[in-house]
Amino acid sequence: MPRILGIDIPGKKKIEVSLRYIYGIGPKLALDILRKANVKEGIKADELSDENLAKITTILQNDYTVEGDLRRMVAQDVRRLVAIGSYRGTRHRRGLPVRGQRTKTNARTRKGKRQTVGAIRDKSQRKIAASDSPAASAAPAAPAKK
Repeated sequence: MPRILGIDIPGKKKIEVSLRYIYGIGPKLALDILRKANVKEGIKADELSDENLAKITTILQNDYTVEGDLRRMVAQDVRRLVAIGSYRGTRHRRGLPVRGQRTKTNARTRKGKRQTVGAIRDKSQRKIAASDSPAASAAPAAPAKK
């Protein structure tokens, strides 16, 4: 398994696919990097020489923002949006979709597992739920009106 920028890339896959395991590198960028480094496309990552790995590493360090730096930049951008109180920042803070998607249905990735909210119809279940809730046991019952 070759190691580029502290990331173990899979050795059994083609180099243009293996480079995509680095955060911030997609299909197009992987091919561009290989062309700049004069590495033949289609060879396996294990077959790369140390010289080729060094070329790829220097190109990534000098020309592109990837891995930790990119993650830091994205997190900083989100923190800025939250701090200035923009609409997108409030959506990030609430964990809802940011780019205008509908939320009545779908949006499960951002919202998480469904939580049913509503009345409990079964009387025995209602008593159990009332005894379990901390508000019911902590607050004394209000006196009845005359």
